[in-house]
Amino acid sequence: MAALEWNRLRQYRNSNTKTKLVASANLATRFGTFRIHAFADAGGSEHVAVVRGDVKGGERVPVRLHSECLTGDVLGSLKCDCGEQLEKALSFISAQEKGVFVYLRQEGRGIGLANKIKAYELQEKGYDTVEANEALGFPPDARDYSIAGKILEALGVRSVILLTNNPDKLAGMRMSGIKIEGRIPLLVKPNKYNGKYLRAKKRKLGHLL
Repeated sequence: MAALEWNRLRQYRNSNTKTKLVASANLATRFGTFRIHAFADAGGSEHVAVVRGDVKGGERVPVRLHSECLTGDVLGSLKCDCGEQLEKALSFISAQEKGVFVYLRQEGRGIGLANKIKAYELQEKGYDTVEANEALGFPPDARDYSIAGKILEALGVRSVILLTNNPDKLAGMRMSGIKIEGRIPLLVKPNKYNGKYLRAKKRKLGHLL
């Protein structure tokens, strides 16, 4: 099943579920000071929105939708571009009057941490990132962006400029009723470990790299 078709199915299934705000606090980081909001979705997963400034009623708000990547975000893996994208996005948003960084608990493009490591095993045998997911019985991208749409709605954001290279995120936000005013590329220089990964994202997933 194509990534966009899978996202449509996931969003249809979640169209009547609730994503609720459970806690908020100030957050000082090396990128700047933010307000962090914790949300819980109907399936029990927890997500956060890291917010700069007052975004309620905001239009053309810079927004990054970032899916959890333990290996890249925390461990500094060079197999992907996730950690560098996270840092670039937070640095960019911290320099703006307002913005939102949504961190979605959808590890491995939605297949989970253990399955992502299984996909790594297959990649060591010659599979690319898309082929590995499919060999494990998953679509290339199993993420559900309707959750992010509900988070932005709860924050009162009216329209966004997405920091992304992924056209599926643009489509997913529109399907969730979020008005897209533009896109800001979030490009990372390839290294000797992630070249094949980035080429697969560009050729097979349509990422604008």
